[in-house]
Amino acid sequence: MKVYGIPNCDTVKKARAWLDAHGIAYEFHDWKKNGVDPQLLARWMDAVGWEQVVNRNGVTWRKLSEAEKARVRDKASAIAFLLEKPSAIRRPAFEYGDKLVLGFDPDTYAQVFGK
Repeated sequence: MKVYGIPNCDTVKKARAWLDAHGIAYEFHDWKKNGVDPQLLARWMDAVGWEQVVNRNGVTWRKLSEAEKARVRDKASAIAFLLEKPSAIRRPAFEYGDKLVLGFDPDTYAQVFGK
């Protein structure tokens, strides 16, 4: 399993600590160092909608001007925006089986992994 995110993000740190504590093996993909795959973003957006993939609660989004926010209005513009600003992708993110998991919630993780 590959977990995507940014290593200094507190939510990513909590998720990785949970995975480690439960003995779940994963490879970490740092979006800032290793880039973002636009096809992966497109697949995720097809699964849950672009609105779920864009983290509109995070600092990166809140720092944008209203004009910048208004440009993110559909899947194509969301992908272009996230390729430019990967820190605005909801994180951590991973696929496990047929599930796409965005963000960290211990109860959701326990359900996904049967722990």
